Amino acid sequence: MPKPTKGARLGGSPAHERLLLANLATSLFEHGRIQTTEAKAKRLKPLAERLITKAKRGDLHNRREVLKVIRNKDVLHKLFAEIAPLFAERDGGYTRIIKTMPRKGDNAKMAVIELVRERTVTAEAEQARGTQFAKDAETETPAKAEETGAEVQADEAGAEAKADEKAAEKKDES
Repeated sequence: MPKPTKGARLGGSPAHERLLLANLATSLFEHGRIQTTEAKAKRLKPLAERLITKAKRGDLHNRREVLKVIRNKDVLHKLFAEIAPLFAERDGGYTRIIKTMPRKGDNAKMAVIELVRERTVTAEAEQARGTQFAKDAETETPAKAEETGAEVQADEAGAEAKADEKAAEKKDES
C-alpha cells in the first residue's frame, strides 16, 4: 500500500507536489541551474538524478518514462542528446545543491541546484594555471629549459637593480 510522504508536502496535495517537481526538473534541465527554496531543491535532487540515469540508458522505454515527467519535448531532447552523454562515466551525483542567502521577503532558506559539470571553477583555474605550464614544460627541450632559466635569472637581477635605484632615489629626496 502506498504510504504518504513523510513531512510536509510541497504545496499541498500529492498531485500538486508531483507537478511542481516536474516543472522544477524541466527548468533544471533547460537552464542547467535554478534557484529555489532549500526544501524544494532537496526534493528535486533524487528525481533529477533518476531522470538522468534513465536518459543515460537512452532506449525507447526510458525515453517514454522520462516523458511522463518532462513534458516539454525540446527539454527531453536536450536531456537525452546533450546532458546524458556528459555524465556517461559518472555513476550518480549529477546534481549539486548550494545554499544561498535567505529570501528577502519571508526569510525562506534558499538554494541553487545545478547540474555538476566536470569543469568547476577550481578545475578551470588549475587548467589556466597548471596544465598549460605543465604541457609547455613537457614539450620543451632541455636546452630551451636552460635558456628559460637563464632568462628568468636575468629578469630577477634586472628587477633587483631597479628596486635598488628607486630606494636610492628616495634616500636622496629625504
